Amino acid sequence: MTIDPRHYHQPSWRKPVGMLAIVALIALWAVLVGSLSGWIGSLPIWAQVPVYVVLGIVWIWLLPLRRLLAWMETGRWHRG
Repeated sequence: MTIDPRHYHQPSWRKPVGMLAIVALIALWAVLVGSLSGWIGSLPIWAQVPVYVVLGIVWIWLLPLRRLLAWMETGRWHRG
């Protein structure tokens, strides 16, 4: 069985580096949110849930996660 050179894809170093960067960003964000836990814990329980939900969603938009994923896939910092 021969490999068709038109369909051969060389593995990219960007994916493992990007995955390590994502893990580092998640850890950094967790430390930041954890440092706010004293303040968030002083809020009533009905206010804590939305704060944690918003913080869980916001990191995707504030941290360069979307651009990092685009870079991992294409080698460029934006799709297009």
